[in-house]
Amino acid sequence: MKTAVPLNIDEKISLPKSLSLGAQHVLAMDLYIVPIILAGLLSLSVGDTSSLIQMTFIVAGLCTIIQSGFLLKLPVMQGPSYIPIGAIAAIGKSMGMGAVYGAMIPVAICVALLGRPLNLFSKLVKTFVPPIVGGTVIIVVGISLLPVAFNGIYTVDRPAANILIAMASMFSLSAFILLGCFIKQLHWLRLASVLGAIVVGTLVAASMGMADFSAVSHAAWIELPSLLPFGELVFDPLAIMTLLFVTMIVLVETTGTWCAVTAVTGSDLDDNRLNRGATGEAAGQFICSLLGGSPVTGYSTNAGIIAVTGVASRRAIIAGGFILLVLGLVPKLTSLIASVPHAVIAGIFAVICVVIAMNGFRVVQNIQLTERNMLVIGLPIMLSLGAVLMPREIIYALPELVGYLANSGIAIGALAAVILNFILPEEASQEAKA
Repeated sequence: MKTAVPLNIDEKISLPKSLSLGAQHVLAMDLYIVPIILAGLLSLSVGDTSSLIQMTFIVAGLCTIIQSGFLLKLPVMQGPSYIPIGAIAAIGKSMGMGAVYGAMIPVAICVALLGRPLNLFSKLVKTFVPPIVGGTVIIVVGISLLPVAFNGIYTVDRPAANILIAMASMFSLSAFILLGCFIKQLHWLRLASVLGAIVVGTLVAASMGMADFSAVSHAAWIELPSLLPFGELVFDPLAIMTLLFVTMIVLVETTGTWCAVTAVTGSDLDDNRLNRGATGEAAGQFICSLLGGSPVTGYSTNAGIIAVTGVASRRAIIAGGFILLVLGLVPKLTSLIASVPHAVIAGIFAVICVVIAMNGFRVVQNIQLTERNMLVIGLPIMLSLGAVLMPREIIYALPELVGYLANSGIAIGALAAVILNFILPEEASQEAKA
């Protein structure tokens, strides 16, 4: 999976450049949305909600440093996935959050064993996630997240104003990218395109009276994490089996994210890297079980940011990990990010989703589009959109495990791609072109 112009993931960029690029990755991630959704589903108190958000930032920061710096060694930020939300909410409501975090430890052990020392994860990926599946999953990730971006624009107060704010963010991001690409003296604009779009969008929102940063003044400056903030761990067999199943689905999504990053950067996703990556995912589960927060995984948004900025250095991602860690320790800064108008982030997120999807098409462009391959690529896209657009009342009426899956178009599309590629017969004459 090579790009026309490979990017250097080990490029030694300066500390100021690392921090500025890392900040862009952090600002575009919307890390607080998943814990806020979980807190609402679990009816957590204000204090517990604040703790859940804070710990999510800390866990994401630690796991980003571990993955990008030592294990996976790809420019991949770690952040909370939408896939486990339904399972965590169901377990948390019926058994308490102690059962959620208790289940993460045996799940982490299983995933770690798949990576190291058994080295089975790479074999599973090679068997079930060849380029046609990996490329399809990348497309599904981009397309499935687009409705999330647009819902963030349409489903809030003053939709007309939010559309204008989102359009300002979209157009400014696109303009900064194009100016940075076409005018050599302005190449820095491409590097700062996401941050610049956030500033422009926020200024437009402020001019319309839709930017409120009052919460920043009430937030604390420093707040240290504590072990087991939601009580003692509970090891329930049903909770463990449920989270193990959901984690396997998350790993399919995460493999698609890794494929997206390697497609953007031109890096290799070899067996050693895959197995180390699985071990890194397990480390994230273990840290989350001790500190609380939402479980984190490879964040697909950042592949789009790498393509937009043209910088893939792991130093920027590691800097982003340290920024997340600092933000988690300084609630006032977390509150500042959370106060950026949602329409601004949603507009930028929409452009990034398009970039992700187009990189998926880049992966599959050399695959011969036979009738069989068109179904392998097309049907998962259709099914993922069907899941994303499914009314909530239908999802709630489904059996619990099916409902968990239906909550994520990415999970549905990824599973469909794996299954279809495995079961649909392929003639010898229909092999993909090299």
